[in-house]
Amino acid sequence: MSATPLTVLVLGGYGNFGARICRALAGDSSIHLLVAGRSAARAQALAATLGPSARGVALDHTAPGLVEALRAHGVGLVVHTAGPFQAQGYSVAEAAAEAGAHYIDLADGRRFVCDFPAALHARFTAAGRTAVCGASTVPALSSAVVDHLCAGWQRIDSIDTCIAPAQRAPRGQATLAAVLSYCGEAIAVWEQGRWQNRLGWAAPTPVQFQRLRPRLAAMCDIPDLELLPAHYRVTQRVSFRAALEVGLAQRAFAAIAALRAWGVLRRPERLAGLMHHTGGVFDFLGTPLGGMVVRVAGADAEGAPRHRAWHIAADNDHGPEIPCMAAILLARQLARGEAVPPILPLGAHTSTSLLPLDAFAPEFAKWGMLTDVVEEATTP
Repeated sequence: MSATPLTVLVLGGYGNFGARICRALAGDSSIHLLVAGRSAARAQALAATLGPSARGVALDHTAPGLVEALRAHGVGLVVHTAGPFQAQGYSVAEAAAEAGAHYIDLADGRRFVCDFPAALHARFTAAGRTAVCGASTVPALSSAVVDHLCAGWQRIDSIDTCIAPAQRAPRGQATLAAVLSYCGEAIAVWEQGRWQNRLGWAAPTPVQFQRLRPRLAAMCDIPDLELLPAHYRVTQRVSFRAALEVGLAQRAFAAIAALRAWGVLRRPERLAGLMHHTGGVFDFLGTPLGGMVVRVAGADAEGAPRHRAWHIAADNDHGPEIPCMAAILLARQLARGEAVPPILPLGAHTSTSLLPLDAFAPEFAKWGMLTDVVEEATTP
């Protein structure tokens, strides 16, 4: 344990995900928490509810002087939740490295995450600090599930992931903007053992879940599509889909994808504000139950064909806690002085295979989430 608490600054700390991370970290004796964002009033209001170890500070990460601000506050770890990341560069991570701080983000932008290690590894290695990009549902949790399901396997042929958010779960405008940014855009997908293009959010197809009703799901552009084929040497396919609870909403995204593909709607992300404020119109058709499934197929240690699936069901609108869990777990490790190989190596990394699935179990239990591992039928 560190003798002095680590000062952890959560950027976007009063946002949809940032506030959840702040609440989880506030009670940790190894952490002094700074809730940070553009609004001092909102940051201080949240910090006031979190106890004496938390403080609210005004910080605009797009303004000059970020390095000096981090040094002035004595920040030892920056947790960056202020998306969307698709349109951002690495200025926050670069400032963290220059200020001598560790760094974690919840980025889901494909290029942002996949290019992160090459762009920043030298900086963080020289600083003697650790940086983790994409510490969220993907690729942190998704890769932990694949590692668990395929332990000892000779070969992985396919990985198919689908998230199924509850209709009534809180929606952040930044998340909507990120999703809409690739709606109707060509996405490079590893399919049939080669790279092929598929349109984001187009052509919804049905997906089965263990504790949720079947839903329509459409292709999303996330880092796993690029990271997992190489990381696991997948022979045939890696896919990632999202399944909205209300079919009408799913088809609305498919319509937006079609309009963009036809050149009618060139910047769908501009609809994020409108959709954020009007999205509740479908809530009466939904429930507070969401979840996720990861399906894998391949050959086990004896060379026998295997199909396995891992399911999670999150009730009571607790689904948005899942994207925060990896960042919370990694922040606690860093605060407790565990940023040494082989737990958390120095330098810059994606979150792929950094955490075992067992590490998430206490978080799942805390929110009453149920998980299942299912052996599925193989086909000749």
